[in-house]
Amino acid sequence: MTTFRSGFTLWQMVRTARELTADERVRERVDTVLHIMGGLGGTYGKGRSLVDALEDVAQEAILHGDFALAQRFQRFAAYAGGDLFLEILENYYDDEARQRSEEHMRRMTAIGADRAIAALDVLCRDRPDATAADARDLFRGIARSADYLSLGDGEGGIRLSTREMRRLQQYGHMEIVLRNLPRPASAEAARMMNDVLADVDAGMLAQLLELRARQAGLAALRTVVEDPDSPESALHACLKNQEWIFGGAYVAELARRQYTPETILDIPLLRGDGSLHVVELKRANIKDLVIRRSGHLMLGAAAHRAVAQAQNYLRAMDENRPSILAEHGVDTRRASATVVIGHPQYVTGGVTSREIAETLRTYNAHQTRLEVITYETLLNSASRMLALSSARQDPDPDEEPAA
Repeated sequence: MTTFRSGFTLWQMVRTARELTADERVRERVDTVLHIMGGLGGTYGKGRSLVDALEDVAQEAILHGDFALAQRFQRFAAYAGGDLFLEILENYYDDEARQRSEEHMRRMTAIGADRAIAALDVLCRDRPDATAADARDLFRGIARSADYLSLGDGEGGIRLSTREMRRLQQYGHMEIVLRNLPRPASAEAARMMNDVLADVDAGMLAQLLELRARQAGLAALRTVVEDPDSPESALHACLKNQEWIFGGAYVAELARRQYTPETILDIPLLRGDGSLHVVELKRANIKDLVIRRSGHLMLGAAAHRAVAQAQNYLRAMDENRPSILAEHGVDTRRASATVVIGHPQYVTGGVTSREIAETLRTYNAHQTRLEVITYETLLNSASRMLALSSARQDPDPDEEPAA
């Protein structure tokens, strides 16, 4: 059951965000949100209509190339739809709230360091001959014991307020973000890293961070694909807001997934010319993706059903093009589609990966607006893109510097 949220803080953030754009169509969408939210007091428009209106602002911002504003309103919609806590939203867009959170984190870090020193004092008191290896073993044991700690409701349990529980969730999110960052092995290494970061080019650093995020996203997708029990929802979660995986022809993933009553798109992508491209996702574990009949290879029933579904989506987009263009600003006439389905590792019947690729290539050669690919093809092409990006970031050591 969806838990819709809204309130004074969101209302303030929306009003502030309106001043960040001069585009009239985007402002009109924001005004619609403010109209739904009403004035001070009341429920501030809490409900599905508010979520849809916030997503419409995000989509309009995408169409005008303002991706920062689009991301802001996508987060507003996530909060209004119950997928994001207010404290996280405040950390993004409320300077005072972020400063309070940072101060809280600094205090928590100081408390943790103080507790670590106390543990080392006890170790040195009980074992004066303790070595650095003994200290590592001590903290390794503490870390492993933390897996068995829990928040109980019975006698002796720890009771936390809802706000404190949310704070723990924030720390959990930060741990996921930070766990793979390089850690200096010594104070000297820390000083050297600080010197490097002081002179690093901000644009280059942003590119490197984006590359790292893409590598992590691709690795997560590969893990889900290789799990035979992964549902379509898990694949969809890995590919959300990862339009780069599908190639450089797409500038963004649209916020709105439904344009007609009978169509809910898996991943709607925006082409550079403003037209729509539909990505339909199916499971990776499809045993009869390609079958052999009378000595010939052809697509199996699951693939044909997926293609028919995508064709119906395209037909609906064509038939409703004027209303969709007027209401949402997306050109759906002659939209195109990609069906991602299956992986050679799951196909039975002695059909090889090369034969599957040839069968799909033959099938796609007879299509004009629709393409069928496997998750293997998607992963391999994305991996090649990342390899090229990495090569551009790592200059040839033998190359002479420019004069």
